[in-house]
Amino acid sequence: MKTILKEFGEWLLVRKGIGEITIRGYRACLQAMFRRIATTEPTTEQVEKYIVWMYEKKYSHSHITNTSLAIEWYFKWRGKHLKLGRPRKPKTIIKDVLTEAEVTRLIYASKNCREKAIISLLAYSGIRNRELCQLRVCDIDIGDNLLRILGGKGKRDRLIHISGDCSRIVLEYLTKHQRTPEDYLFTTMRGLQYTEWALRRLTKVLCKRTTIQKRVYPHLIRHSLATNLLRRGCHLNLIQRQLGHADITSTMVYARSFPQRLQQQYHLYIPSYI
Repeated sequence: MKTILKEFGEWLLVRKGIGEITIRGYRACLQAMFRRIATTEPTTEQVEKYIVWMYEKKYSHSHITNTSLAIEWYFKWRGKHLKLGRPRKPKTIIKDVLTEAEVTRLIYASKNCREKAIISLLAYSGIRNRELCQLRVCDIDIGDNLLRILGGKGKRDRLIHISGDCSRIVLEYLTKHQRTPEDYLFTTMRGLQYTEWALRRLTKVLCKRTTIQKRVYPHLIRHSLATNLLRRGCHLNLIQRQLGHADITSTMVYARSFPQRLQQQYHLYIPSYI
């Protein structure tokens, strides 16, 4: 199985130009299916029964969709054709985000300038876990309060904003931890590239140092920036650019989850009939 999945992944990378993270996910989906049906050469009937089983077990929309895509690519690699349906994407509601006060408490729960720089950059920029771990010193423009994100989701580059306070915190960190421009901005205690696992662990530790009763994880801080910007009146297009959404529909979830801003606009522009 490992050899087959390895060759399949190499085909996706070389012939189709699919990213390594996506390939890793496809291989994991296929591996789970192969183990359940006990073969690496599934028939169409076996695939359909497996998808039905996933629906019965209440697997998430994204997991079923990714599994379907992986199976279609696998069949194409095998020289066969298979087209599976896609479940309708649910219109999710984001909840339990952090208020401005709670984010402030997370930042002040830091015990050193390294922890403070990591959590502040995450909070003020809203970048994804992987994007933060890949940042190099040359990617931050402290003078103009900008971050350069290279090879983000979908292989898209972008420039995003951070606050002057965040820049000062990062500058303090770099003053104490000397780095060359090409060095990773954050590293582990052993000097290796900072990992997404370490980032998740840090947010969990910082939360325990506070009285916040919510489950805090890095992506929640990203959600929190978007909602707090929206509450302050920020336009959705700016939030889209800051978060790096390819489509505005991805950003609209915040407007659906927190309609207070739309309500404020309604009362601002509502005509007077009486």
